[in-house]
Amino acid sequence: MIGLLQRVTTAEVRVDGQVIGFIGPGLLVLVGVQPADTAEFGQQLLTKILKYRIFEDEAGKMNLSLQQIDGGLLLVPQFTLAADTRHGLRPGFSTAAAPDLGRRLFEGLLLAAQAQHSHVQSGRFGANMQVSLTNNGPATFWLQTGP
Repeated sequence: MIGLLQRVTTAEVRVDGQVIGFIGPGLLVLVGVQPADTAEFGQQLLTKILKYRIFEDEAGKMNLSLQQIDGGLLLVPQFTLAADTRHGLRPGFSTAAAPDLGRRLFEGLLLAAQAQHSHVQSGRFGANMQVSLTNNGPATFWLQTGP
């Protein structure tokens, strides 16, 4: 499973002009699911998201996690993260999970996140979403779990 973490001061997701998810300081995480992914890989990714030390402490060093700062978490499903871009000038999507698996694993990740962290919002699987963010740093990190 793939997580593209962006440390943000604010982030929001809109569907049909309506805000469906909004956070203040925290992490916007774009989530991609691949065919071999499992719920276990999702839990491994969530653990890293919540504990990854990418927020600055009082000395200005990246030593604090999302949990430690009690920041917001905005999870957004994005199957294009799993695209095959190695050949040609058009991405291939055979390396992304089928929609039913992608939905099941994303929704499982979301439920687990809501159970483990107090400030969780999300995008909508399969929707045409508009995502806005103010990247803080900028600080962006690629995390991947699985085979």
